[in-house]
Amino acid sequence: MSSGGGGSSEPSGVKKSSKRPKYSRFTQQELPACKPILTPSWVILTFLVAGVVFIPLGVICLFASQGVVEIVDRYDTDCVPESSRANKVAYIQSGGDKMCNRTITVTKTMKHPVYVYYQLENYYQNHRRYVKSRNDAQLRSPREENDVQTCAPEDNVVGHPIVPCGLVAWSLFNDTYQFSRNSQQLPVNKKDISWKSDRDSKFGKNVYPKNFQSGAPIGGGTLDPKKPLSEQEDLIVWMRTAALPIFRKLYGKIETDLNAGDTIMVLLENNYNTYSFNGEKKLVLSTTSWLGGRNDFLGVAYLTVGSICLFLAVTFSVLYLVKPRQLGDPSYLSWNRSPGG
Repeated sequence: MSSGGGGSSEPSGVKKSSKRPKYSRFTQQELPACKPILTPSWVILTFLVAGVVFIPLGVICLFASQGVVEIVDRYDTDCVPESSRANKVAYIQSGGDKMCNRTITVTKTMKHPVYVYYQLENYYQNHRRYVKSRNDAQLRSPREENDVQTCAPEDNVVGHPIVPCGLVAWSLFNDTYQFSRNSQQLPVNKKDISWKSDRDSKFGKNVYPKNFQSGAPIGGGTLDPKKPLSEQEDLIVWMRTAALPIFRKLYGKIETDLNAGDTIMVLLENNYNTYSFNGEKKLVLSTTSWLGGRNDFLGVAYLTVGSICLFLAVTFSVLYLVKPRQLGDPSYLSWNRSPGG
């Protein structure tokens, strides 16, 4: 017999569903934490320490950058005969000798190794279609040489796959430089100019160029079909595409000191077409410091931030001394109250 009562009762053992999360000090943000109170003294001290640290760092970085000796010589216009400067594109696309002599004067002693770079401007290697026109798997393994789907329009020649395929490899830089001083050749070391990780991991030791630059039009430099891609370091350097339209890439190293006042004769071959897009070509000789090449940005950034911090520290100190404000009682803060109070 059931006992009286008009309402229906829920069966025993059935729990109400609840969306309340399981309690924990982590989910309720009740773990011990550092909750500093930014008093004027702490703020002034923080800005002061930042300024005292950043300003000397900025000076050190600027001195390191200014210690780098750099010579930049733009040659794209001067190496075109005056009679052809009205139509530079036609000149660079024509055949014939394109040798050019340049003279560089060393203003300060350059300790070896002296790095030789080529610098291109208004060249957008980061363009989406350009960057995608390559196949990294094909560069690593001969088994992937037929996979040229992502390399159009430089994917095959008369049905035969191009290795390496794609626009990036096709546009390989092909100007050359020869240096001499006092009628003596200055050899350029082109070994280990690329990243070791690229040589070991991204370019195969048993992958050889095939059908490269054998179709029309020819974009840039050629490759030695008898050397594996892992040993063709000019290509490896070029295939690491630049993020900005002004970039430098390493051409080689001169393993001899260049003294102040030396006259360096440069015999260059002006082959690469930057005239179609109003690009610029420059030859750069540079030393390095412990920070790398010449770049004043880091030093200027440290000096700027340090000066601003020092200025704010002085400003807040004056305001605090001239017109101080009484701080509130920190015991009224929520995390300082007792649960019962």
